[in-house]
Amino acid sequence: MNNKLKIGLFGFGVVGQGLYDIIKGQDLNLEFTKIAIKDPSKPRTLPDNLFTTDHNELLDNPSINTIVELIDDADVAYHIVKKALSTGKNVVSANKKMIAHHLEELVELQQKYGTSLLYEGAVCGSIPIIRNLEEYYDNELLHALSGIFNGSSNYILSKLYNEGLGYNEALKRAQELGFAETDPSLDVGGYDAKFKLAIGTAHAYGLFLNPDKIFNIGIQNISKQDIKFAKEKGFKIKLVPTAKKVSQRQIITFVMPKFVKPDDFLFNVENEYNGVTVQAAFADQQFFFGKGAGGHPTGAAVLSDIAALRYNYKYEYKKHHQNANILQTNNISLEVYLRYQHEYTIEKLKVDLISEKYFSNDYKYIIGTIKLSELIKNKSILENKDIFLVSTGKISYQATASKSNTDLDII
Repeated sequence: MNNKLKIGLFGFGVVGQGLYDIIKGQDLNLEFTKIAIKDPSKPRTLPDNLFTTDHNELLDNPSINTIVELIDDADVAYHIVKKALSTGKNVVSANKKMIAHHLEELVELQQKYGTSLLYEGAVCGSIPIIRNLEEYYDNELLHALSGIFNGSSNYILSKLYNEGLGYNEALKRAQELGFAETDPSLDVGGYDAKFKLAIGTAHAYGLFLNPDKIFNIGIQNISKQDIKFAKEKGFKIKLVPTAKKVSQRQIITFVMPKFVKPDDFLFNVENEYNGVTVQAAFADQQFFFGKGAGGHPTGAAVLSDIAALRYNYKYEYKKHHQNANILQTNNISLEVYLRYQHEYTIEKLKVDLISEKYFSNDYKYIIGTIKLSELIKNKSILENKDIFLVSTGKISYQATASKSNTDLDII
């Protein structure tokens, strides 16, 4: 049954305006009842009586049955979504940080109050990856989920590689185009991708992870020497979040730069575009591609969720109910490229099995193996501007101390 939705919208910025642009002129059996904004002095394209700065005008309005939350502040968004779900209102949100940190609680609230929270727009913009993980792969055995989840970082890396720009110039362009914030640390530091990976992992494997437990390192220390090395090897450097099953009950999760080969789907994903690769036992390898940022692409994903609510759609979290015993592990080693300045860095990180080493007055690197647990323990070292780390895509997992390593390639 196609139910009439009366919407209370929080936020009328880039995505909120993009959503309105898509909806206007269409007969979708929905209406915006009220829009909550932060700054009433800004000029708006809609009548003034639609707007308010009082959140309760939306949350306490019994005629509003659907809340669409599109604000930047994760803490405020959490309180909005929590109250809405608890008072019988369905919710659509695009706030990946808020969802990643509170997903397990929000799932429990949906079950308790019979409400629905949808958030396709929170992960990879216009790419319908959450709905596909939830529906198409609901009975599939997934080996791995990875990809390019952050358009800002991918735009910067594309400009470094394809146009020879320096990092600061590429970042400036990204900010001018609205792909990167004034403070770009969430994007270039791998945090945004980590939040999205945590949400994706919940639907791919049924495991609710605190994103603080996922290792992430970004691209902010990249140099032209690193780009030159990648070009000489025929690789590109991409920021790749990865969730991978390494045993019957264990998965690994991390976000870090990776050397991508020409035969990898991600090799040709450029600028602000995102790409998601799913490795399944029976469907094999599949690839999703689309714009990961911008008002209209994200607005389209939000509208898809709104439309689904007209038919009482809910995420069922089937993998969570089926795979209650799935655990996260850090018991792996990764082969990496490490650019460094001081020799003691290699010792502190406990780099092993060094297969390649180069040093000159202004450039030193090694190819070797590092345990993920050591990277986690020494993350502060990796944030030094003289250090840059890239995964080669090869990992090894040791099930027990008595068993030999199992070599795995990251898709």
